[in-house]
Amino acid sequence: MDGVEEMEWRKNEACDLDITGYTAEGMGVARQEGRVVFVPFTIAGERWRVRLEKVNRTVAWGRGVELLSPSPQRVEPGCPLFGKCGGCQYRHMTYDEELRAKGRRIADALERVGGVKLDLPPVLGAEEPDRYRNKVQFPAAPGKAGPLVGYYRARSHQVLAAEDCLLQPEGVTALLSAFRGWMEEWRVPAYDEGTGRGLVRHLYVRTNRRGETLCCVVANGEKLPHAPALIEALCRAQSALVGLVLNVNRRNTNVILGPEYRTLWGRDWLEEELRGMTFRLSVPSFFQVNRAQTERLYALTLEFAGLTGTETVLDLYCGIGTISLALARRAGRVIGAEIVPQAIEDAKANAVRNGVENVRFLCGDAGQAAARLSAEGVRPQVICVDPPRKGLGPEVPAILAGMGPARIVYVSCDPATLARDVRRLGELGYRAVKARGVDLFPRTQHVETVCLLEKQNGLC
Repeated sequence: MDGVEEMEWRKNEACDLDITGYTAEGMGVARQEGRVVFVPFTIAGERWRVRLEKVNRTVAWGRGVELLSPSPQRVEPGCPLFGKCGGCQYRHMTYDEELRAKGRRIADALERVGGVKLDLPPVLGAEEPDRYRNKVQFPAAPGKAGPLVGYYRARSHQVLAAEDCLLQPEGVTALLSAFRGWMEEWRVPAYDEGTGRGLVRHLYVRTNRRGETLCCVVANGEKLPHAPALIEALCRAQSALVGLVLNVNRRNTNVILGPEYRTLWGRDWLEEELRGMTFRLSVPSFFQVNRAQTERLYALTLEFAGLTGTETVLDLYCGIGTISLALARRAGRVIGAEIVPQAIEDAKANAVRNGVENVRFLCGDAGQAAARLSAEGVRPQVICVDPPRKGLGPEVPAILAGMGPARIVYVSCDPATLARDVRRLGELGYRAVKARGVDLFPRTQHVETVCLLEKQNGLC
């Protein structure tokens, strides 16, 4: 390695490195003499002069100080916050290169951790990789010159005040500006995480396909001072505002939303359309942040499920029932399970709203719900799982395999935990036969994957 002795890595030394790939977090990876160096905001195929900032025996983290050979995939980020806030990791490269990086991440995880090598099609990219987020949460904090409302700096809880974000709709930007102006004019104090004092913790904004918006102020108190002035300012900024909600969160926690809600003006919900169905969303409702790509994700899920209209389908981690209701249109019956009670109530209401009668919803942990159904004699032909980032609980794969479905469709937001569970299910007789990535989060490190596992004859 240029400038670094084979057995001596020194912090702040510089070396010239070739970037050969990417980490799961989107950093560039360089290798030299059996060692690995991680360098953010670099592109595979580039050569950089890198200053080492953190050094371990076999791994180092560095910062690119001079681009010696740029990639043709390099572009201007187009955002003054890039590299400062923790939102985007890929704005320095073309969208095509980002999709290639995400596809390689999925394939590598499945092969190295899952033990399966699949011929993956390209990741399904978004037609609009900017301004797609339908839910945004802005943290607030006190600043020397006034309240800061914006985004967290990367890997910190330090709030970075900002005028705009290229991931959020322009109407949300206008609401943020109006909200910040209200705090400044009326001297409304921001919450200080260190002292537990101050009032405003977050501004939460949800939008729908029609451009309507719902705002929620998360506060360390039960009242907002000068609320009529805030309502007036927000309505001037966004004529499609339908409601303002106060969420009370007095807890010393990183969890954004507290348990108590009060509607200050208008209504406390939005309606969203997805695959020809309508869903009512309140502030805490889970809904994917990219509606257009969610439709493509669910279409792929239905394709992998291979339903003919007669099957019993179990949908675990069903949330408010979005996937369950889509499956129900092609299945004999669907049973959805979710641990959050309010989500199950929303799922039941959504089924009624959309006239879907061949669906049943249970409240409970995925493993417990599956075990309960198995004890009832339910034998689904297809099981769909859409777990959180941590993947399936350790007991769940065996319970699923014990129910003997012909197919398991796994919707994942983390290729690493997907691959781990693919290995577990493989040991129980279910082989991954195909998978494809869907980019619900353009310009960020995150990617969704749909994977189909089939039961192998004689193994279960």
